[in-house]
Amino acid sequence: MTLASASSAIIVYAFDLVPGKIGTIAGLFFGLSFGLAGVGAVALGWLADATSIDLVYQICAFLPLIGLLTIFLPDLGRPLRSVTTQKPALAARS
Repeated sequence: MTLASASSAIIVYAFDLVPGKIGTIAGLFFGLSFGLAGVGAVALGWLADATSIDLVYQICAFLPLIGLLTIFLPDLGRPLRSVTTQKPALAARS
């Protein structure tokens, strides 16, 4: 639950990176997250078979610490929209 709690913030951040491509970014992130979850489940299952389930639980306990790396993400801010892109009908009249 801790790892999934940041997914909405990550998707909104990606929307800001590529404005106007909401469907593409949402599909990319959901497909990538489900695909990587499947690969991670296989890898952790293999590790549990090779060592022990206790080791896998200890490794998974530290996975939320990866979220601390988000400190290094740049602050993009919100893109400013000009008056002509917000209301083209008013700009054409004046």
